[in-house]
Amino acid sequence: MKIAELKDGMRGVNVSGMIVKIGEPKDVQTRYGSARVANAILEDETGRIMLVLWEENIDKVAVGDKVRIENGYVTSFKGKLQLNVGRYGKLIVSTS
Repeated sequence: MKIAELKDGMRGVNVSGMIVKIGEPKDVQTRYGSARVANAILEDETGRIMLVLWEENIDKVAVGDKVRIENGYVTSFKGKLQLNVGRYGKLIVSTS
């Protein structure tokens, strides 16, 4: 699937792209306790989307990495689409 095809509410999304920017991680309070979160920008040839990274996924990626999100989901926050890996999804960093 391409980034341009993503819509709010989609589930089971598989998408690939390149990390072009990563924001500073911040500590937030969730219903499960304290957690680290960072926003990254994922880009492919069709567009860009905010990729929400939690905990260990923050340290897995760097700017310029090619990644694949498997079984992710799309939400909207403040009118902007976000791609989430989620509990059942997977973030795979390409070695090629």
